[in-house]
Amino acid sequence: MEAIDPAYGTTTLLLMAAGAVALLLFLIMKVRLHAFVSLVLVSAVTAIAVGFPLADIPDVLMFGFADTIGSVALLVAFGVMLGRLLEITGGAQVLADTLINRFGERRAPLALGAAALLFGFPIFFDAGLVVFLPIILTVARRFGGSLLLYALPAAGAFAAMHAIVPPHPGPVAASEVLGADIGLTLLVGLPVAVVAWYVGVLLVSRFLGSRVHVSLPDVVFGEARDAHGRGEGDRADGTGEERLGERPPSFGTVLGLLLIPLVLISFDTVLSTLVTAGAIDEGEDWAEFLGLLGFTPIALMITVIAAILVLGRPRAPMGRVGDIIDGALGPVCSIILITGAGGMFGGVLELSGIGTALSDSLSGLGMSLIVQAFVIATLLRVAQGSATVALTTASGLIAGAARAAELSDLKLTLLVVAVAAGATVLSHVNDSGFWLVSRFFGMDVKTTLRTWTVMETTLGLSAFLIALGLWAVV
Repeated sequence: MEAIDPAYGTTTLLLMAAGAVALLLFLIMKVRLHAFVSLVLVSAVTAIAVGFPLADIPDVLMFGFADTIGSVALLVAFGVMLGRLLEITGGAQVLADTLINRFGERRAPLALGAAALLFGFPIFFDAGLVVFLPIILTVARRFGGSLLLYALPAAGAFAAMHAIVPPHPGPVAASEVLGADIGLTLLVGLPVAVVAWYVGVLLVSRFLGSRVHVSLPDVVFGEARDAHGRGEGDRADGTGEERLGERPPSFGTVLGLLLIPLVLISFDTVLSTLVTAGAIDEGEDWAEFLGLLGFTPIALMITVIAAILVLGRPRAPMGRVGDIIDGALGPVCSIILITGAGGMFGGVLELSGIGTALSDSLSGLGMSLIVQAFVIATLLRVAQGSATVALTTASGLIAGAARAAELSDLKLTLLVVAVAAGATVLSHVNDSGFWLVSRFFGMDVKTTLRTWTVMETTLGLSAFLIALGLWAVV
């Protein structure tokens, strides 16, 4: 759908958006109304308030909901199936033990983050998070303490790579709009993302994890377990009555399974980037076939089938494996619905014209171009929630000024980083990713605002300050 012409001025629309966010927080945190009901209710009220024709409101509500849930439902479902198979066969424990033995207990968060940076190169944020979830939870279960100590470094690594580094769609789109070289954006964006992750995520997660305790959720494990991996229904010997097989799979087997989505998804993301850059002709049959295999839901489905054949079927009858997978889907229904409703709320704000009104009022800001890029992307991100919309809109707004300034290739790349940084900060209740993290890690809204929102902000600020420093010296 196309955004409507703004029915009110920029200030009025911003006040409406702020009021909608405040109402949503009040309903969830004070009234204790379920998040899904609150999000749908506030989305409908906001759609009426900003001036959508009443006959169009159902389509407006479905725009953000269908777009979000269409991708999230498949990713979460396949991801939790894979996670449950890895957990119940001992595969997640094997991978966690190997990482810890190599890096040491004190470096467990660093190990998780480093692995997520590697896997996050071709894999989108949400897909990477669902694949890594059982590993994060297994490490957190082994060492105890707040889940944040282990969850934030990994989740933040996927967020950093997704926001800043090609071949992810955001930086690729921004590079195309601004005329930046994609190869140079990759060469500059990768070290910027790593440094920003270390400063804005890893160090910050230590601070947050020491002050905010988050217990293990039951999304993958199905129940709380102690540091030895035992749950209430497990046998006293710690093996667990639901554990499949006498022996866990080998590290090579588990790593091979995790490499399947990494390799397949890289087909899609890398080939798309090469087509955009003109290195491959659009419409090549072989490229489209590999792109289909790399379509994230297809790649995860193939991985789940491989896990069933390699992990499940050799250890139990197919009916038993099916029951395990079926049981894994129950706890994630709420996650899928709430995340979709978060997309609905963001979609209403996106179509309300708030982005257009805000863009028009910001286009003449009298400040350095790189600062202007960051500020515009930040305000768009806060106002309507979608990082992708904020990134592409901000890039379009400054593209003319960037061309007029005849910037070097390096400075154009730094503009891409600045826009990506602004589109990362201040993830909150109008961002579907906020709800995905909140539900996956079992955090309420207040805790997610105190932790995930803070970490996303420090990540974006770190990336921007690095880009600003480089801008000043080149």
